[in-house]
Amino acid sequence: MKRMLFCEISPFTYRLSMEKEILKRHLSDLFGKTVFAREQTEDLLPVLICQHKSLIRRRLGNVNMQLQENKATNLALAVTPINGLLIHTGETFSVWKLVGRTTKRKGYKEGLTIAKGQPSKGIGGGLCQLSNLIHWMVLHSELTITEHHHHDGFDLFPDFGRQIPFGTGTSISYNYIDYRVKNETTNTYQLRLWVDGEYLCGELRATSPQPHTFHIHAENEYFSREGNDVYRNGEVYRDTIDPITGRHIESKLIRTNHAKVMYDCPPHLIRQ
Repeated sequence: MKRMLFCEISPFTYRLSMEKEILKRHLSDLFGKTVFAREQTEDLLPVLICQHKSLIRRRLGNVNMQLQENKATNLALAVTPINGLLIHTGETFSVWKLVGRTTKRKGYKEGLTIAKGQPSKGIGGGLCQLSNLIHWMVLHSELTITEHHHHDGFDLFPDFGRQIPFGTGTSISYNYIDYRVKNETTNTYQLRLWVDGEYLCGELRATSPQPHTFHIHAENEYFSREGNDVYRNGEVYRDTIDPITGRHIESKLIRTNHAKVMYDCPPHLIRQ
């Protein structure tokens, strides 16, 4: 019999475990040497590195659409402390250092969250869409990802207008499950984020052009049956390209997917 963890005993012990992890992260940042990006400006840096937008209100299986409406509110609140952020050389961008704890008092509402591989709900839910968008833009830059968590092991919803490869998402939870990026270049980068009502929009800009451009793509994607379960498989690669000649410099595997499918997958898509 598998031993029950302290956090699994009750909702109270789960909350206690969370607060312990939150305190540990606060102390780690307080006594650590990380320099966090804080400066915001309305002035745009001249070079556009990447831009992207993602639909806010997506129909995800039988998830209550009110949670998607609430997500729109949560995203509008969360982009404000990040929009216009400058990431200078040596600085680290952290989602939670800027957004802070999401509470009702700040205006955050109950949105979609993921708990133990299942859809759930919580105050401030839906902000993974924000870190997803930032991560996608960062993948097209020379910035260094220093902390990144996946929704490991589960494919929760059927594709609906998917624009980017499966497996390039992120998981965040205040504040010990963060998304962090360090600027180890001599360039200065800028994040621009806004909500236009229908989409979450973003731009990654810089002071100077980058020496390379990047292309993210998936290969070897398929569904497989393993016992009574179906899994989504595939690989995600990041290509480095010379922007002047268009020459392909290298292709790096950045993600291998083997995720349990949590919805009814059409039989004709499953490789037997």
